[in-house]
Amino acid sequence: MGTSSKTEGPSTPALRRDPYDVLSVSRDSTDQEIKTAYRKLALKYHPDKNVGNPEASELFKEVAYSYNILSDPEKRRQYDSAGFEALDVDGMDMEIDLSNLGTVNTMFAALFSKLGVPIKTTISASVLEEALNGTVTIKPLPLGTSVSGKVEKQCAHFFGVTINDQQASAGIVVRVTSTAQSKLKLLYFEQDANGGYGLALQEDSEKTGKFTSVGMYFLHFQVYRMDSTMNAVAMTKDPEAAFFKRLEGLQPCEVSELKAGTHIFAVYGDNFFKPATYTIEAICAKSYEETTEKLKEIEAQILRKRNDLRQFESEYRKALARFQEVTNRYSREKQFVDELLKMRDNIHSSFTVSRPANHSDNVSGLSNGKVDDSNVCTPGEDGGSDGKDRPTKKKWFNLNLKGSDKKLG
Repeated sequence: MGTSSKTEGPSTPALRRDPYDVLSVSRDSTDQEIKTAYRKLALKYHPDKNVGNPEASELFKEVAYSYNILSDPEKRRQYDSAGFEALDVDGMDMEIDLSNLGTVNTMFAALFSKLGVPIKTTISASVLEEALNGTVTIKPLPLGTSVSGKVEKQCAHFFGVTINDQQASAGIVVRVTSTAQSKLKLLYFEQDANGGYGLALQEDSEKTGKFTSVGMYFLHFQVYRMDSTMNAVAMTKDPEAAFFKRLEGLQPCEVSELKAGTHIFAVYGDNFFKPATYTIEAICAKSYEETTEKLKEIEAQILRKRNDLRQFESEYRKALARFQEVTNRYSREKQFVDELLKMRDNIHSSFTVSRPANHSDNVSGLSNGKVDDSNVCTPGEDGGSDGKDRPTKKKWFNLNLKGSDKKLG
């Protein structure tokens, strides 16, 4: 049921077993063998089928966790080379099961989804079981036509697309859009030996502009899907990683062509509360040869750019570390220069004959090397008490000179 997203639901198992042992597959198993094993175990331990069974719930988490590692080529390579230590456990994406989540937690999940946090959900076990039992109603979807509808949450509408040899060799595209921006899954089922239908492919809708859409492209060359939830948790820890991880979500689709016959697709309602409205269409690629070549070319460019970014990220991180180092030095040097200039100004200001009033060697009457008349006080002139308290001295023009009156007379 595909890769998944970590939220309220399944968490990393406390005791981690070898994911190959958990899924009962060998280390050289193909992607399809791993997927088949996962589907069987996930359906066996699905919470919908094991209500009130905590052991089954833990096994379901362990199966989902193991598949999350082995279904991703990069994570599988890391695990094969160095075990769990090589994996970023916090960045592991897991799925949440809406049917087993509860109203309050569903509201929180819906809120986070509305805010743009990518959240992946499991497919209802009842839908998968009905498909395996072959008890689903299948509506025909002829090539070149579209059908609109409304599907309840955690339910699915099934469609049969019949193609001939010529159409199969030209390539087939099945797309679903929703102008109401509903959350949807597009599912592809393969017929089992017992006459039922087993889930083979699953794609989640993405918001593009004012609508949501999801598609499957069977064009005889390797096409890719974009998983926006990949490393979502890790990216929240390091916002700059969002750019470098953006193209890591481009994952190869497991099926690139269809054979002549009737193929079963389903539109799954993935809204948290309300029904999902949709339009599904099936197209033969023969009339879209130019568009097909453009898709092939642009995805090749994206893959090359992804490799370039992996190398550039290392260069960027080194440059960023160096930039941080020099900016830290810049701040230190600026502070030191400011302090030096301030000390220099203080030293300059010390070259003066004036001193503050509380300075120990304050010298009155001097300012800028000149006598300050305002500091010279003549006793008694101010008419204050100072003149009375001090012994008076006669001024020279009031002196009584002996014999002066006589001589003048």
